[in-house]
Amino acid sequence: MSDEEELHYVRKTSLHYGSIEEQEKTRIAKGKYGESLGHDAIKAGIRAGNINLAGGQSMYIDPDDSSQNKKDLLEEFERRKRVRQIHVSTDDGEVKIQLRQFGEPICLFGEGPQDRRERLRKLLGEMGNEIFKKKNLEESDKKKKKDEENVTWYHQGPDHLRAARLFLARYSLPRAQSRLEKEREEHKASTGTQKQAKLQELHKKMRTLSIESSQIGDSRPISFVDFDKSWRLWDLEAQEEVLHQEGHSEPVYDISFQCDGSLAVTGGLDSYGRVWDLRTGRCIMFMDGHLKSVLCVDFAPNGYQIATGSEDNSVKIWDLRMRSCEYTIPAHTNLVSSVQFQPGTGNFLLSSSYDTTGKIWAYPNWTPVKTLEGHEGKVMSACINHESSFIATASYDRTFKIWKSDDLEH
Repeated sequence: MSDEEELHYVRKTSLHYGSIEEQEKTRIAKGKYGESLGHDAIKAGIRAGNINLAGGQSMYIDPDDSSQNKKDLLEEFERRKRVRQIHVSTDDGEVKIQLRQFGEPICLFGEGPQDRRERLRKLLGEMGNEIFKKKNLEESDKKKKKDEENVTWYHQGPDHLRAARLFLARYSLPRAQSRLEKEREEHKASTGTQKQAKLQELHKKMRTLSIESSQIGDSRPISFVDFDKSWRLWDLEAQEEVLHQEGHSEPVYDISFQCDGSLAVTGGLDSYGRVWDLRTGRCIMFMDGHLKSVLCVDFAPNGYQIATGSEDNSVKIWDLRMRSCEYTIPAHTNLVSSVQFQPGTGNFLLSSSYDTTGKIWAYPNWTPVKTLEGHEGKVMSACINHESSFIATASYDRTFKIWKSDDLEH
């Protein structure tokens, strides 16, 4: 570089380190009172268009106007105020959906997303009160209708119903006492390890289930069903009806009795289950959890567990003591047609389904033990014999099959 060449120096912006207290004192002393760096930043934001401040609105009310005109002006002012306070989604897709719900065009010629938001805001301001009132009215009507459907109706029964309930009480109470004493004795006699070993042995034998025989039942599928929204209790000796109980809002599809004879559980097409005390006729538990119709129910031998199968392809286990759902089994890929606990002990649960299979679930974790495959059509029902040595399944393919496991014990 020669000596004749000129050097150009660029002055860089200096950086300030430390407190700005002295700088602020100096600036205020020069006459810039009431201002701060924050105030300057707000002004800069307003100039840049990043901060928008409403200028406010005013309306002139002529004192000579009638009271009705004043009222109209005040209502208009309140409407404008309400429009400013309405929060509208910034998602243009949601704005279009809301406009379509109100019957308005989702887009006008030359209209952008911001204009569309403002149009929706004005629409809500004009129709807001009526829309919200209508919506609240519809919701209250739906809730009222649902509450009316879930009401259990009681009526005065005849004398023979009172006699039947007294019989049920005398019959069920000693059986319940005997069942509880037996469970206490078994609990004291065996340890947890022994119980677990017995369950494992039983589940191991269940895994070896195979078809013992298969028979064609008829030349075509046979089925018959008759529905109403109630269930009836009959006295077989007197051959007369002693109780006609209503409680479901849709047809009752299945019913099962507790081993003591004091309770009954019903499942209905209204997607609910109910537990009834036969001694009083009252609903003591309302089972709400299935998404579709409850098609099958069964009481466990222990007297407090209930299984329900539904059109939503699931099986639920309910605890009568806790009055809640204990476990939900995603059992099948089609509706569940029947459920049954193992007679006597309830150490496994059998379910059948329209997915052409039956399945066995192990107590107490309800894990799958065995899938019974062999039918070509819907499995309409399944049953375990009292000794738990055979399982029968009936199908829409016009056959019934007998399943057996070697050395299967009770």
